[in-house]
Amino acid sequence: MTRVLLFGRLSDIAGWREKTLEPAPARLSDLRALLTADDAALGEALAAPGVQVALDQVLVRDDAALSARSEVAFLPPMSGG
Repeated sequence: MTRVLLFGRLSDIAGWREKTLEPAPARLSDLRALLTADDAALGEALAAPGVQVALDQVLVRDDAALSARSEVAFLPPMSGG
């Protein structure tokens, strides 16, 4: 099972903050494709510049393998000063 967390405007767009997926996708790119197929607006928001991904509480920049118990958090761009 993969635990997916959305923060800020990403959760507003999706209408949820936390979701559990079973079976777990094999890769981060598979997870993105699954979320995009389910909600095109969310997929577009996840692909926007500045959106970061934390895999098991570590920021990742490229595609990564997911384990059966991965936690994936999508973080919107930060603003402010």
